[in-house]
Amino acid sequence: MQTFRSLARLVPALVLLAAAASSGLADGPGPKPMSFDRDVHPILQRKCQGCHQPAKANGKLVLTSFESLQKGGEGGEVVVPGSPDESTIVEQISGAKPAMPKNAPPLSPAEVETVKRWIAEGAKDDTPPAAKDPIDQGHPPIYQAAPVISSLAFSPDGKTLAVSGYREVLLHKADGSGLVARLVGQSHRIESLAYALDGKTLAAVGGAPARFGEAQFWNTETNQLRHSELLGYDVLYGAHFSNDGTLLACGGADKSARILDVATGKLKVKIEQHDDWCLGADFSLDGKHLVTAGRDRHLKLMESATGSFIDNITSITPGVLGGPLYLVVRHPARDEFLTGGEDGIPKLYQMLRTKARQIGDDANLVRNFEKQLGRITCAAFAKDGSKVVVGGFGGEPRVYKSDDGARIAALKGNTGPVFAVAFNPAGDRVATGGLDGQVRIFDAASGKLVTSFIPVPLQPAVASTK
Repeated sequence: MQTFRSLARLVPALVLLAAAASSGLADGPGPKPMSFDRDVHPILQRKCQGCHQPAKANGKLVLTSFESLQKGGEGGEVVVPGSPDESTIVEQISGAKPAMPKNAPPLSPAEVETVKRWIAEGAKDDTPPAAKDPIDQGHPPIYQAAPVISSLAFSPDGKTLAVSGYREVLLHKADGSGLVARLVGQSHRIESLAYALDGKTLAAVGGAPARFGEAQFWNTETNQLRHSELLGYDVLYGAHFSNDGTLLACGGADKSARILDVATGKLKVKIEQHDDWCLGADFSLDGKHLVTAGRDRHLKLMESATGSFIDNITSITPGVLGGPLYLVVRHPARDEFLTGGEDGIPKLYQMLRTKARQIGDDANLVRNFEKQLGRITCAAFAKDGSKVVVGGFGGEPRVYKSDDGARIAALKGNTGPVFAVAFNPAGDRVATGGLDGQVRIFDAASGKLVTSFIPVPLQPAVASTK
């Protein structure tokens, strides 16, 4: 009886619903209007801003904000509100062979339709005030406190020290005596800096957490951006050039390693072999192999041309490694790779296995260095390979002989964790940086502090009048 009563109550409701549907009363609201902030800007950011940003405005067109899009480029306006067919930007991204993005996969039909609909609906700006970006090459960041330093690199000619900042790379004279240039890009975090061996290109990789990864390639003669490539949806780490300077490798928080073509900035190989963040990648001497480090406790060996997995360099036996690995850097003259991480023990591994794998072995290990005061975050070899410096949470980077692991010097004076270390080309100076935002330059042999400086211009905070 209960079932029949329920049906009796349901039938009139169904009749009313059917009647409403036939009369159009049940029609829901139409599709939401397109939003520049929610729908269009993310497409421009992913597909267009590599070539159309303040640091590299191809065609004098910048697509990082509604205002710059509205301004247009050297050919005039690119958006005509209400008229997608008259809008140059639609012409450029549409058709069988779209002109833009240049040398990259075209926008999907859905992305093209999103842009067209937004223009047809009036091309309105709904960017929240808090989301508007006030920073670009002409308006570099303003600092009231020194930012954390996550990467350092000396130029091969020994004249310049590149320092990571917020949204920029700061170029200083190598002795710390003055700021030379500020290279402003899109990445909120610059996680790794690397110079090509010929010194003509500076690479900076980083991104915005959970939004995008970015690789920037700067011309060191002009301090102009050659290429900017947005890659994936999270930050990139641990970049290194191949010895011939044609390739750049890096890791990423999306568990992937990537190999990029330096001439074009484009992705050549994406490698998905790690089970956790991949925090660095470096090439073999001949460039035919790639070694990657990850939070999954592995150094992995890959073929660089294809990304094919070859071997786990570290032991795969639980308990042999004491925690995640945060870096990998190759010896300048040998296919040996230094790594370190959570357990605080720097480890040097040979690239290729020379013994059959045994359960529980760590056969590729060349040597352990002494345990550090905390987890390891950074390391660098001197140019001639004779020395290596290791830094981390203990705040006391240490310099060692590469061949026997004997300690040369302890670099005292940092306050807090150290996230970046670098040798100058002569190998007699070590720069360090970290949580306290100061660059310190030490004598590599004695450990004596030579100089220190804050790498960003500071402005005093102005008290509010409200």
